[in-house]
Amino acid sequence: MRDDLQGLEISQKELQKLTNLPVNDKLVIIINPLKKLGVNFLKKIKGSEGATVVFIGFSIIVFGYLLFDVIIKLFATWITIPSWILLIISGFWIGGVIQTILYLIWKKNSKFVKLNMTNSLLVLLNDVNRYNDVIKAIDINDQIEEAGNPEVSIKEREKVIEALKLTRTDLIRALKTEKILRENKNFILSNTELFINNLATLTAMQVTEQATEHGRLLNEALQIALDVQHEMRRLQSQR
Repeated sequence: MRDDLQGLEISQKELQKLTNLPVNDKLVIIINPLKKLGVNFLKKIKGSEGATVVFIGFSIIVFGYLLFDVIIKLFATWITIPSWILLIISGFWIGGVIQTILYLIWKKNSKFVKLNMTNSLLVLLNDVNRYNDVIKAIDINDQIEEAGNPEVSIKEREKVIEALKLTRTDLIRALKTEKILRENKNFILSNTELFINNLATLTAMQVTEQATEHGRLLNEALQIALDVQHEMRRLQSQR
């Protein structure tokens, strides 16, 4: 990725911090990290230090097995099956327990996100995905250009990057606004009159910036505020 694209993407970690929710949390399958570790190990074996890598890997496996064997002989003398079979069985059992724990954590996080999800946050998350997709598309285009296809070069690249920076700033602003309104909804419901001036100020900002692309996501933040105001009125009418 070129330097001017570095840091523009809104990562999952940053998004979770901005929303204070475990959004886009994916279930970790323990087999996948093991596969990745195996692929990296094979790559290093094919490299210039292959012999060293094989020796270290083999030493770790042998040392681990010997340590396991000693522990079994000292503390589990009643076990009669060979220690290497027990090691394999234990590996599968521990892997299953870890996977179950990871699933329960993922399930809990998914339920928590679902309970706290708002329509405005859903819209913003979709905007973040689209924004990140644009950066990924530019990165792929750059790779195609560097492969010997100068005709695909992005025209006025500096303006495109500047627009992405502005969009990123507005997205973060909107996400922060949504989080504040969502986490303080009960207080806002009971103190509606205190926020009338703030909503009026946001409306004025929308009028001055509504014709610009830079103001598009600021208007999204305004819409969040108006959505909350509408929700407040709806809830008050149900009393």
